[in-house]
Amino acid sequence: MTRVSEPSRRALLAVAVAAAATATAGTAAAATPARAVRTHAGPGLVDNQAWTSYADWRTGTAKGTRALAAARPGLVIATPAGTADYTDPHTGKTATWEYATWTSPVHRLAVPATEAIASWNAHTPAGTWLQVELTGTYSDGTATPWYVMGRWAAGDQDIKRTSVDGQKDGRSSIWTDTFSINDVASGLRLVSYRLRLTLYRTPGSGLTPTVWRLDAMGSDIPDRFTVPASTPGLAKELTVPRYSQEIHAGQYPEYDNGGEAWCSPTSSQMIIEYWGRRPTAEQLAWVDPAFADPQVCHAARFTYDYQYGGCGNWPFNAAYAATYKDLQGVVTRLRSLTDLETLIAAGIPAITSQSFLKSELTGAGYGTSGHLMTVIGFTAGGDVIANDPASPGDDAVRRVYKRREWENIWLRTKRYNASGSVVSGTGGVCYLYFPANPSAGQSEALKAVGVR
Repeated sequence: MTRVSEPSRRALLAVAVAAAATATAGTAAAATPARAVRTHAGPGLVDNQAWTSYADWRTGTAKGTRALAAARPGLVIATPAGTADYTDPHTGKTATWEYATWTSPVHRLAVPATEAIASWNAHTPAGTWLQVELTGTYSDGTATPWYVMGRWAAGDQDIKRTSVDGQKDGRSSIWTDTFSINDVASGLRLVSYRLRLTLYRTPGSGLTPTVWRLDAMGSDIPDRFTVPASTPGLAKELTVPRYSQEIHAGQYPEYDNGGEAWCSPTSSQMIIEYWGRRPTAEQLAWVDPAFADPQVCHAARFTYDYQYGGCGNWPFNAAYAATYKDLQGVVTRLRSLTDLETLIAAGIPAITSQSFLKSELTGAGYGTSGHLMTVIGFTAGGDVIANDPASPGDDAVRRVYKRREWENIWLRTKRYNASGSVVSGTGGVCYLYFPANPSAGQSEALKAVGVR
């Protein structure tokens, strides 16, 4: 998301849905957003499920796909199940594609969920792309439709990667990248789901996408204006590259008006390079050589969601990170700064989403309805060390924020905006990027925060 355009679109959608769903529940309840912005307040509120292994890919129902036994197992097209025409809504171009599908087994959520977010890691060579869908069962035994969670390609030459607006059944809706129950107060929940992958390729080409990882995170998070304070437990700082989005203001305005809106891809690029990956000179050849940090422009272009009109689609950022050799990316929720300390201790930085008034975060110098930062460590006193891309230059990106202020603005689910209205908090959302073969310590830390 970004400080100006992207979160305003998300927030307006969320508040509109919440107001319609809870109009009789009182003023504060009516302002509670349906968008996925509620925080993991304790154990048992978030359910993460992932398909990553050869054995995982051999479950479910395959129509034209096969599991690939390799050092990094995946799913590929074997024999296409058929052909289909797709008209790209952003170009108007219609093309015929061969396709094959894989449908996961039913996953019963340990946490009957109000929200769910799918994410994926894949290789899509030119001439290929993929679609991810979700269907589920409500707590009253009825079924959701098949919802499109994303149409994605690493490049932009074949299709324009896109979310799909207007998906709803009167009980749940898709808000860009998130499945959301419309009326949380009704008690209705998502109790189980299946995911479906459809892999596409140019007819007769023999090409295939390769999907290495497919995830969904379901959650049922209580709303609150404040969160319990955690006790500092770690003093450590990771050496993460520092990039400012602000130096790209006005560059490539076709990607959400330029760098002023690029906090998500800028944060993604910092962590990608922390893990030793970066675009090649050939990949960056399209960027104006006069622009500093051209890899940030590259990240913005290749995370851009043509429907959403921004670079803040959470799964698209995770998928972009995983286009780099032997990296994985997931979207999840965390409980507290203690979880972040667990990750930092294992050498894993995190990208977090938060919203606040200028007065609520000492030293930030701005307010935001939604902004991504990279958490890289903690001081001896427990304060948060963050690479904040909303800084005037790369040399100003490293910031130290007060622990209690930062924890609350990240994890809360309700807040007051500058006019005194109750609006959504960003609520503990986190992107995690880590090696395809993490160390034992990294695996243990990821498991501790619910990710495998």
